[in-house]
Amino acid sequence: MLEQAEISSGPTTPPIACSAAARRMRAHRQRRRKGLRCLRVELRETEVDVLIRKGLLKPDARNDPNAICDALHAHFDRTLGTAK
Repeated sequence: MLEQAEISSGPTTPPIACSAAARRMRAHRQRRRKGLRCLRVELRETEVDVLIRKGLLKPDARNDPNAICDALHAHFDRTLGTAK
């Protein structure tokens, strides 16, 4: 009788869960390797209004943190130049 060998793609141990602190540290190290910094920035409503007037932010996105972040990056690129 012929026996067929099982094909294994590696160990069958379950993946180890990472703590929240480990995930934050991993993200910090990845940003550092890319030359990035993570900062918390508070904006005044008047500053958000300026981003809208300059055409960097759509008026209906004034409460969207991701859209505001994109608008700030666009502002930095215009005023500071793009990173190389």
